[in-house]
Amino acid sequence: MTVYRNPTPTTDAIISDGSGRIVLVRRKNPPLGWALPGGFIEEGEEAGAACVREAKEETCLDVELVQQLFTYSNPKRDPRQHTMSVVYACRVPQGAQPSGADDAAEARWFAEGALPWSELAFDHAEILRDYFHWVHTGERRAV
Repeated sequence: MTVYRNPTPTTDAIISDGSGRIVLVRRKNPPLGWALPGGFIEEGEEAGAACVREAKEETCLDVELVQQLFTYSNPKRDPRQHTMSVVYACRVPQGAQPSGADDAAEARWFAEGALPWSELAFDHAEILRDYFHWVHTGERRAV
């Protein structure tokens, strides 16, 4: 019998309140650092629903999906295993306050100019560069 070693599907949420800020979570577990809220898509779960669920679990925010940004699948994007992340731009009302929960030690708002670029986990710096390019130009990353 053939054994397949496929990437594990995940999702990440880029949460904005319309003011130009985004929410990052400080991870409790390795790999440590700041990250986009997200996690594994469960069996039988649609990617967008998983994104909404993971955002709520890690930030206590009820997000609205705005746009699927891109799917990131570099085999080295996660040092633990090969993952493939469906990334969504999400929004919450202005004034919404994130709170770290589940495997997030902390959740907080960051302005684009104040992002902790050198402390970002996984490939989240690349994802955020793509996101802010889209926000400023309307152009999404090409395949």
